[in-house]
Amino acid sequence: MNPYDTIRPDPDELLASLKQEDEKRNRGKLKIFFGMCAGVGKTYSMLKVAQIDRSKGVDVVIGYVETHQRAETEQLLEGLEVVPRKEYPYKGTLLQEMDLDAVLLRHPQVVLVDELAHSNAPGSRHSKRFQDVQEILNNGIDVYSTVNVQHLESRGDTVSQITGVVIRESLPDEIFEKRTRWNWSTLPPTNCLKGCRKAKFMFPNIR
Repeated sequence: MNPYDTIRPDPDELLASLKQEDEKRNRGKLKIFFGMCAGVGKTYSMLKVAQIDRSKGVDVVIGYVETHQRAETEQLLEGLEVVPRKEYPYKGTLLQEMDLDAVLLRHPQVVLVDELAHSNAPGSRHSKRFQDVQEILNNGIDVYSTVNVQHLESRGDTVSQITGVVIRESLPDEIFEKRTRWNWSTLPPTNCLKGCRKAKFMFPNIR
């Protein structure tokens, strides 16, 4: 027996490894805009980065963005292509979600998908928005998204104990840990106080 046979790589294992590397190389990249609570500027920061990308010629579109009717955030939508949302009938009303198939068909370089931990409407292909994002990434499209700390599965109980608010939407830590890039969204104390006075932040009722 040739002594080198014992160290020769298995052809099937080598092929599988090369295929995995190729898929990883072609997979889209996820950038998360992360914050401690709603209203600290995650969506605003995401849109600012998207506008910078657009000015550089990057093909960027909005898959789903929630501005909460904040004027300064809505201003950053100007000039960005918006993929129309898809409607799902539910208990006598229509719920709007990102149109996943339309995003995949449009196939931009970057798509903005707000609120990564969101639960989709009944009838959607995936029950959670992060699953939509995974499919988008698997199709070679980069994604910008937003997450609050309380939506991480490993932090939800701790945040609930501190705030007294039950966290109903969660995101597996694995998704966050496997991110390619992230952006920390926060505000200095003076801006936080201004935001509180203008009711920009969302806090539970404290009794």
